[in-house]
Amino acid sequence: MSAPDPGPAAPRPGLRLVRGDEPAGRAETAENLAARPAPPSLGELADARGARRRAIEDGDERAVERRHGNGRLTARERLDLLLDPGSFTAIDTFRRGSARGPKLTTPETDGVVAGSGTVGGQRVFVFAQDATVLGGSLGAAHAATIHKVMDLAVATGSPLIGLHDSGGARIQEGVAALDGYGGIFRRSVAASGVIPQIAVLLGPCAGGAAYAPALADVVVMVRDVTRMYLTGPDVVRQVTGAEVTHEELGGAAMHGERTGLAHVVADDEETALADVRTLVGLLPPSNADPAPVRAVVPEDHARPRLRDIVPTDGAVPYDVTDVIAEIVDGGDHFELSEDFAPNVVTTLARVAGELVGIVANQPAVLAGVLDRAASEKAARFVRFCDAFGVPLLSLVDVPGFLPGLDQEHQAVIRHGAQLLYAYCEATVPRIGVVLRKAYGGAYIVMDSRSLGCDLALAWPTNEVAVLGAPSAVDVLFRRELASSDDPDQLRREYEHSYRERYLHPDHAAEQGLVDDVIDPAATRSVIVEGLAMLRGKRADRPARKHGNVPL
Repeated sequence: MSAPDPGPAAPRPGLRLVRGDEPAGRAETAENLAARPAPPSLGELADARGARRRAIEDGDERAVERRHGNGRLTARERLDLLLDPGSFTAIDTFRRGSARGPKLTTPETDGVVAGSGTVGGQRVFVFAQDATVLGGSLGAAHAATIHKVMDLAVATGSPLIGLHDSGGARIQEGVAALDGYGGIFRRSVAASGVIPQIAVLLGPCAGGAAYAPALADVVVMVRDVTRMYLTGPDVVRQVTGAEVTHEELGGAAMHGERTGLAHVVADDEETALADVRTLVGLLPPSNADPAPVRAVVPEDHARPRLRDIVPTDGAVPYDVTDVIAEIVDGGDHFELSEDFAPNVVTTLARVAGELVGIVANQPAVLAGVLDRAASEKAARFVRFCDAFGVPLLSLVDVPGFLPGLDQEHQAVIRHGAQLLYAYCEATVPRIGVVLRKAYGGAYIVMDSRSLGCDLALAWPTNEVAVLGAPSAVDVLFRRELASSDDPDQLRREYEHSYRERYLHPDHAAEQGLVDDVIDPAATRSVIVEGLAMLRGKRADRPARKHGNVPL
């Protein structure tokens, strides 16, 4: 027979009791458990956490004072200006990283404030580098926070805005910092054409860090404050012996006028952030969404002033932005790269509430010719609009490509091919209007019917031909002019005959290259009708990995 079950044994004095939710190493005696003070309540813990968060958000008082003394804003002050009030939700507030070794850590946030908010009600994701923490330098934890916010922006189909103010890679962290930059670059490329990426430079951006803004869709810089370069003045002096200032080497004015890297140059931080708010209000949140449409009051689309803006004499300049102002809603448009290659205008505007991207030759600068820089500028803008489904309107008044040894040596052919490629590849609705002249290869490149322009229009002043009359006569009748007793009179007769035969207003329309020759006063009305007609346009791309753009 088996022995009877004696039941549970009584605890012996001094026996250590182990709670089920504690490891054995934290076991307490019964007496000690009774003597322990009560733990803080959940509310007390939350209050303490909130106090710590507020301390982090306020930042180091002395560092903030120094920043204000230099006329600069803090990262959180910038976010307050950029985002709708009360809309910001931070991520990774308590993240830390190694500063000078495995036993030392950086302050919370590791020098970057990141999260999400709204701009005019539109959800955006944003990161703002905090120069009061280790100069805003990028380490592994700093980079991981940016990686996270970039991933969230793509996952939710929301614009990404980066406020850059950093001393570059954190030297103390070595290759880990460089790896962090690599992760940013890879994500930026993957997001290109998927979500709008806007880089706002509000401080230095040197070395490899300069590539992060360079990959963005739109770069905003502040005049006389921000700078961007790969090697600073000290390195330039050591390597080349040349003395150069920060502003000359990589200032906002230089990048706005010479390199084209800065698409918007603002006079101060407040204006820069206001410009970003305007831009976000124009663009679609992603390539899968339409651009926001602004409700408009029904109005008469007739614009009689357009009959007087453009001179009928092709040699007389005018400002094409006056034409644009008559076509778009309220005369308002947001120009990109205004100071770079000003012989072509690239701008965003609304027509009857719908967003359009406008490419226009500018006769007030270099007679509106296309050159290396103008071709590059227009090509990038066309691809940007096409990536986000923004219809294109081309206003054409171009005498040709700029001739000269410098242009040929600067690869004007390759850059012209970039614009050609961009238009040929674009699948968005495309409307072109020849305002006055369109000669030679420049006519073809400026979204001609042969490149796939959906609706080709022209004013009665249009002259579409291989060459203008004087140049054509020089080529065709060189011998006759050389042997004539009155070459000037003969030239006038030949030019008149050429114009009558090849440059009359209906010549291109008779060839089927222009759909209609319209009254300039009706231009806005016809464009509104054309956009409505093309709204359902669909285009299938060929099956391929990607094309080989002539970069």
